[in-house]
Amino acid sequence: MNYTLPIFICLFINSIFAQLPNGFVYVENIIPDLEVELRYFTSNNFVGEPIEGYHANKLILTRESAEALKLVHEALQEQNLCLKVYDGYRPQRAVNHFINWAKDLNDTINKTVFYPNVKKRNLFKEEYIASRSGHSRGSTLDLTIIDANTGVILDMGSVYDFFGEESWVNYDNLTDQQKKNRQLLQFYMSKYGFRNYPKEWWHFTLRGEPFPNTYFDFPVN
Repeated sequence: MNYTLPIFICLFINSIFAQLPNGFVYVENIIPDLEVELRYFTSNNFVGEPIEGYHANKLILTRESAEALKLVHEALQEQNLCLKVYDGYRPQRAVNHFINWAKDLNDTINKTVFYPNVKKRNLFKEEYIASRSGHSRGSTLDLTIIDANTGVILDMGSVYDFFGEESWVNYDNLTDQQKKNRQLLQFYMSKYGFRNYPKEWWHFTLRGEPFPNTYFDFPVN
């Protein structure tokens, strides 16, 4: 009897219903109406191509982070605003992809958009890229605010993932409205348990994250 087909089907089914590691969730199960645009699943990022380990536009976080994020989202909805998330859990293999890309000094396809004033060879030195990322611990995410009716992104004064002082939270050369928008994001994320990375207005990590010393590498499926 030929058992090849049944075995193949079983493996396929198992891959579809593969479980996340204990403590992780698909955020859509916690916040069904959350806007998610994982930039590293696309070519719209500083590398200019989809990143290793991102196989679906599925936001994954630790359960604690997802539940805290839900509180932020609901608070903003009371002001007719919503969150839009660009990245959450990030596999270590994706970080390795960034490292390998950074070593190729001739690959600068998206330099004018994301790092026009930084030399690629200085991305490590200036700490825009590192060998480990808090995202791989599962409780860090990148996000912004959008208008709930139109979906238009609030003007934060720089594009997401811009390498430069313009992305620093306290960068002064902003309009009053841009400063107000950044402060709004900072206020609600802080209120519900997240701390910000001062050089990236979009970057937040849950205080008391459950896996502070563990860097995961399972893919985003």
